[in-house]
This record gives sequence, structure tokens and C-alpha cells, in this order.
Amino acid sequence: MASGKAVATSWCSHCGMGLAAPPPPGSASSVRCAFCHGVTRIEHHHHHHQRGGAVGESATTTRTLAAAASLPRPPPVPAGLIDIPAGYPRRVSGGGSKRALLVGVSYTGTKHELRGTVNDVKEMRSLLCDRFGFPSACILELTEKESDPTRVPTRENLLRAMRWLVEGSRSGDSLVFHFSGHGVQKLDMNDDEVDGYNEALCPMDFERSGKILDDEINEIIVRPLGKGVKLHAIVDTCHSGTILDLPYLCRMSRTGYWQWENHSRPSGMTKRPNGGLAISISGCSDDQKSADASGFSDESSSIGAMTDSFIKAVEAEPGTTYGRLLSAMRTRIRDGQGSRRLPGRLGSFVRWMIPSSGVQEPQLCSSEMFDIYRKPFLL
Repeated sequence: MASGKAVATSWCSHCGMGLAAPPPPGSASSVRCAFCHGVTRIEHHHHHHQRGGAVGESATTTRTLAAAASLPRPPPVPAGLIDIPAGYPRRVSGGGSKRALLVGVSYTGTKHELRGTVNDVKEMRSLLCDRFGFPSACILELTEKESDPTRVPTRENLLRAMRWLVEGSRSGDSLVFHFSGHGVQKLDMNDDEVDGYNEALCPMDFERSGKILDDEINEIIVRPLGKGVKLHAIVDTCHSGTILDLPYLCRMSRTGYWQWENHSRPSGMTKRPNGGLAISISGCSDDQKSADASGFSDESSSIGAMTDSFIKAVEAEPGTTYGRLLSAMRTRIRDGQGSRRLPGRLGSFVRWMIPSSGVQEPQLCSSEMFDIYRKPFLL
């Protein structure tokens, strides 16, 4: 550094991203992370760390996202060391277990309010239990209807729940992450996105506590996946195509022709699982909008366009392949273009989108390439 002034570095207490800035005097007592926007309190020590020297445990402050991203990441928390609330489901001993995190964010009382996201969670739970044999006791739900404060979809709770999902996973385990709510795009500052934007999920308190970027999601639920562990993410939001930051995106034409695109970046940043498999099925591409709940009077019949088409496609053809599943989802949405028969958010969304840019196209991403018309879809 040209000034020769020492820099204190540490980790954000919310997302674990590296933070750095000049030490006291004159430093703030709390700082907002440039990566996740969470606020971290500072306890300054009266000594300076030279470049390349030891890192102070509690001296923290802000830095630009690009610089922070270049710092080493803290290692994943080993099994059993994550602070899991007492009300969370406990891991079933042995491999081959199934576990799911289902999140529905309604943004109640705000201008961003959505209807039907709680219904999405209920329908997904039924599908997992009835069709794929998920034990009800191994499914964690985060919605604004929950009375347990650790089960409402705040940023802190959602990050903790995502860590719970993958914590202690073993070969043979099947994990599912479902999110229904708002998604947004943010300008990419560390050059690891092909389109120049990060995708992000919006927890219920995102205006106060910050959004959850795809980089964070990848670090928490993708990279820790060990050999033999399988994760499926079903994401019903806007701008959700590459929300897990997986390296391969499947492009499919209306005639069924498909090919994988490699979205890996030559930045040296590892975003693949640690031997496991991660697959995401999302509501639309990164530049598209998914259904919202505007204008609905009957919340009980409201369900997300992507969630509805996903469930109906799975129920219509048990043992389907990924290719047939994706085609069926897209067909269901397209067929509603001139129809008033589609229920809830699905029908409203189709009618809302027709005058503008067309209907959303559900997307498939994966940590590895495979033949989508030969690989069976199994959760």
C-alpha cells in the first residue's frame, strides 16, 4: 500500500467474507459488509498487523467486493459444529438419508408482498413425501406463518438453514432446496459471472439485512457436497437461471434439441462440489421474470408458475428423465398463453407476460454434464 498504513483483516460475521480497512484511530465501531450488506461489530486492538502478517481476530471493516473476494475463504464448518436450533430436524444416522429445506417468503405488509408462497411449500412437502419417500421429520420449512422465530425466512435463519441442509451429509444422501419468493440481479464486482451480474435471493428482511448472492449460496450448499451426495435446488423466483452458480447451463429449443453451455470462468475460483452432484431447476433464465402474486384475491388457490409446472410434470410421468421433465414444464406454461383455465399465479403470470417479452422458460443447470433424455429424474 502506498501509504504504508497497516491494514486489519477479518471475516464478516454474517457471510464469512473477508473484510479489511485501516486500523484505529479513526475506525468505525461497526461496519457493513460490501458482499452481503450485513453489519459486523468491531473490537479494535491496540496493535497493527503488517502486510502478510497475522490476522486480527476481531478487527474488521469494509473493503470493495473485488478485493474481499480475493481473500481466502474460511473452511466449511465440520459436521456437528453448526449451531442448529433445538426445533430443527436431526440427521438420520447412516448414509442414504433424505433431507429437504423448503422456503416460502411472503414479504407480508411490504410493497413486495407475495401470495401463495406458503402454498408452494405445502405442495412441495406433499410431493417429496408422497412421491419420493422423504420422511416428514427430515423436512425443514421456513415461512412467515411459523410461530418458531428460528423458522421464519430472515437472512440469518436462511443462511443457517442452508448450512443445516448439507451439514454432515454422507455418500448416498439426497438433499433438496426449494425457494419461492423474490429474486434480483446485482452487478458482478469480481468477474466470475458470464453475463456480468450476480443473481440473489431476497429473504423477508432483505431491505434491512441484505440479499443472499449466488456466490454465497454456492459456497454454502454446493462446494461442501462430498462424493456420492446429491443436491437438487428448485427455485421459483425472477432472475433465477444460474442461482447456484453451477458451471453448466442446459440450453433447450422448443423442438427438444439441447446442449450444455460451459459457464465456468477462468478466474481460478472453485465453484464445483467436492465430489458430489448439484442440479438446479429454476423458474426462468437470469434475464426473465417469474410469476408473482399481484392482483390475486384468493390466496388459497395461488401457487408459483414454476412450482406448479414442476409438480404437475413430475406427477404426470413418474420415472421421467430430466429432459422430459423440463419439456413438460415449458409446455405447460406455453399452453397457457391463450388460456384462462390456469389456476392462481400461473394463469395470472401467463396473461401478464403475453403483451411484453413472452413466457418464462424454466432452466436446468448442473455441476456436471449428462444426457438429459437418459438420466432419470430422482430425488
